Amino acid sequence: MENQLAKSTEERTFQYQDSLPSLPVPSLEESLKKYLESVKPFANQEEYKKTEEIVQKFQSGIGEKLHQKLLERAKGKRNWLEEWWLNVAYLDVRIPSQLNVNFAGPAAHFEHYWPPKEGTQLERGSITLWHNLNYWQLLRKEKVPVHKVGNTPLDMNQFRMLFSTCKVPGITRDSIMNYFRTESEGRSPNHIVVLCRGRAFVFDVIHEGCLVTPPELLRQLTYIHKKCHSEPDGPGIAALTSEERTRWAKAREYLIGLDPENLALLEKIQSSLLVYSMEDSSPHVTPEDYSEIIAAILIGDPTVRWGDKSYNLISFSNGVFGCNCDHAPFDAMIMVNISYYVDEKIFQNEGRWKGSEKVRDIPLPEELIFIVDEKVLNDINQAKAQYLREASDLQIAAYAFTSFGKKLTKNKMLHPDTFIQLALQLAYYRLHGHPGCCYETAMTRHFYHGRTETMRSCTVEAVRWCQSMQDPSVNLHEQQQKMLQAFAKHNKMMKDCSAGKGFDRHLLGLLLIAKEEGLPVPELFTDPLFSKSGGGGNFVLSTSLVGYLRVQGVVVPMVHNGYGFFYHIRDDRFVVACSAWKSCPETDAEKLVQLTFCAFHDMIQLMNSTHL
Repeated sequence: MENQLAKSTEERTFQYQDSLPSLPVPSLEESLKKYLESVKPFANQEEYKKTEEIVQKFQSGIGEKLHQKLLERAKGKRNWLEEWWLNVAYLDVRIPSQLNVNFAGPAAHFEHYWPPKEGTQLERGSITLWHNLNYWQLLRKEKVPVHKVGNTPLDMNQFRMLFSTCKVPGITRDSIMNYFRTESEGRSPNHIVVLCRGRAFVFDVIHEGCLVTPPELLRQLTYIHKKCHSEPDGPGIAALTSEERTRWAKAREYLIGLDPENLALLEKIQSSLLVYSMEDSSPHVTPEDYSEIIAAILIGDPTVRWGDKSYNLISFSNGVFGCNCDHAPFDAMIMVNISYYVDEKIFQNEGRWKGSEKVRDIPLPEELIFIVDEKVLNDINQAKAQYLREASDLQIAAYAFTSFGKKLTKNKMLHPDTFIQLALQLAYYRLHGHPGCCYETAMTRHFYHGRTETMRSCTVEAVRWCQSMQDPSVNLHEQQQKMLQAFAKHNKMMKDCSAGKGFDRHLLGLLLIAKEEGLPVPELFTDPLFSKSGGGGNFVLSTSLVGYLRVQGVVVPMVHNGYGFFYHIRDDRFVVACSAWKSCPETDAEKLVQLTFCAFHDMIQLMNSTHL
């Protein structure tokens, strides 16, 4: 990445946006064929036969009509899915999004120069903040390298949403406010908001045309920290962002109606580059055990997170860091990119600031003081209680598997991502006694404003392999063959999904066309097998690869009896973060992670048994 930054002078971050291909509409026949294949692991013969009939009827009837309308829509839009996806997946969702939709992850600095250490929060905070602001300037100047696969550029639009972006609650649908501008487009906000002990402060990060330095940032953070630790806590307005969406929208309207100044303060927060959150807790973390830090970042103090903000940079009392991000404007890989950039800078500079210690006479932070009354304070207390109740139900298990990593799997000619996905299938099968419908994120950034497609990892081939592993009468050679077939199937599907040939988003498009036309919901979508196989966001395994760097993250499960399963891959290890709800008696995140680690060993042993 560093070399890319050096070479990027001739290429601008957003220069290829106009030449990217439009998102294609797959063929109806292909999509339905793939859909039928995906329901097989969850159906008996009778159920499958019934679904097959429903699909045939759909294909020759209403499905064809809806498909034609979708093709018409795609003619007038470079990405026929974009607006729909944003609304259906994020903006129309009414459950509290801070816990249920946001993603979170720890910064990797603790693995090298910044192990947990009390008394380091402010100094380290000033350094990490400064590197984040440098990245913001690179984006403003369009010097962040264009992501490519080979020589093909990928869509970079989501990077525009990293800074100065915020979701705003609505009664039935939220909206996204984005204030970021590149230098060539004009002025962009240059203030950040700091939340500490229920209070909010703001200050500019540009002074006399220059970025403020770490010693200057340290002065600002120290001022806020001292003030908040020597005076009473603030009302914690930020907790309202953790509330159910319609309730938060009404509370926000009431707050604005109370005093027009409140709107100006809300807009200050919305337009800020990022929210810097100061937490008082000191979560435990080691390079082998991330469970406590990930839980603290995902479900920490709601009065110091602005849940709707695209980027909350979180700092803990023991000098450990992380981020919590609204998922609506961008996917996790954008956050991975900046997290890795900052981590590399801290690593290169041995965790120190090596520049001038001089501090200019910059204005002190200004406190954002909201006008509140009894009703607002009650709303805040209700939001906090609701949030803490739900948060206390979440189980997080996040560990590093250190016996081997990418190097060994590549050596065995096994794709490391597929390796983990199949191990997870086997672990789930062993724990629950049946296959688990699984969502894996596939990236569609080859296309204009492309985001993701659903890759369904629970294939017929994967299930046959899992069954063979549980059957003592099946010999090792046959188990190995079945595993390699499952690998081949997974790899081909991932390739198809990334090339715009997945089927889940296509089916969603057909359903939304029917709704827009005021037509009844086609039987395909009410068939029990549709949701049993994961359709409509009912996947019991919600999974994603967080890349091949030192960056980790987590989300909550998609369904109550499911798991969130994020992982990253390194040469010598796999790091896994798994979430489950404690109130579900069937699920156990700890057990699933341990069984996945066992599956890793079993798979490598299978590959070692080539002489059989």
